[in-house]
Amino acid sequence: MNSPAPIALRQIAVTVSDVDTALGFYRDVLALEFLFRAGPGLAFLDAGGVRLMLSTPQGAGEAGRNSVLYFHVHDIVRVFEGCIAKGAVSERTPALAARIPDHDLWIGFLRDPDGNLVGLMEEVREAPPATG
Repeated sequence: MNSPAPIALRQIAVTVSDVDTALGFYRDVLALEFLFRAGPGLAFLDAGGVRLMLSTPQGAGEAGRNSVLYFHVHDIVRVFEGCIAKGAVSERTPALAARIPDHDLWIGFLRDPDGNLVGLMEEVREAPPATG
């Protein structure tokens, strides 16, 4: 029997300039479940079992200078176009990133209100239709 990994990802912090604006993007555009606020400078959402913490800069943090967040979605083209319709900024439309023996990996990129890169990814058995 496989034992659980000794280290598992549970939370990611994203530094933003305005928590309310970022909360609107991650909750309303990406449709992540809002969990709770911890004062005016912190908000928490659920991203498929990983907690996403939105925070104003602390210490040496700087808004828009973060690692890329990748969210697994179903029907990447529909989700991507839905996010754009809700006001997200397109960085790159969904495209084939890699052919893996049992699936194709498709990735598209958006920008949040602070310019943080947000990836949408889908592992598909057949290529989704091209975006227009």
